[in-house]
Amino acid sequence: MPFQQRLHFITLGVSDLARSRAFYEQGLGWVASERGKSSGVVYFPLRNGLSLALFPKSALAEEVGLGPAVNGFSGTVLSQNVGQREEVGQLLHLAQQAGGHILKPAEDKAWGGHVGYFADLDGYVWEVVWNPKFSPDELG
Repeated sequence: MPFQQRLHFITLGVSDLARSRAFYEQGLGWVASERGKSSGVVYFPLRNGLSLALFPKSALAEEVGLGPAVNGFSGTVLSQNVGQREEVGQLLHLAQQAGGHILKPAEDKAWGGHVGYFADLDGYVWEVVWNPKFSPDELG
């Protein structure tokens, strides 16, 4: 199964979520989505189904399997949504076979999704996620 050429989210690990949100909303005039508001993540829907997400950097490092230390972590995560739960593990395996490194194996999340993380050959972090509330086609 090929790793489809799709990108749905760019997540930035930020040092101060409120300050960063104000920068994008008040400084740049962007409008945040209501989605994720209560979970400590800020989403800005962009064109063509792409979204920018802001997430506290230390929490993001922990989420991707790097622990609470943020030294050496760029704080940037690229994310692809897949259409089926089992595709998460399949794409992680494909990335590993191609020389990537699994940071966090696929796991079920409390919000109902299934997520795993890998780093490519240069250490860029990818999230592979199945979200039962959204199909990849709905996201763009």
